Amino acid sequence: MKVLFICNQNENRSKTAEELFKAKFETKSAGLYNEKPLTEKQLGWADVVVVMEDRQRSEIAKRFPKVYMQKRILSLDIPDVYYRGQPELVNMLKSKMKGLA
Repeated sequence: MKVLFICNQNENRSKTAEELFKAKFETKSAGLYNEKPLTEKQLGWADVVVVMEDRQRSEIAKRFPKVYMQKRILSLDIPDVYYRGQPELVNMLKSKMKGLA
């Protein structure tokens, strides 16, 4: 399964998730508000899109309405208060991703 993790800058949350789950899934990550923001091609690649906050889901719907309607998008509800690889972030990601098969 191809899983795309998305957060605001693609520095902490989504990068940590990409690295954490690469043994279980085919993973990539992207940001919405960085120098190289999420593209329609990246979105199209994914079987499942995982956003860290609901507002990121809304932003994807605005930017890519056609692709958005075709994707399974999950929100983990993880606030932007963690640094890359932080143990609390890793534990939260593991816990919230348990249901994804």
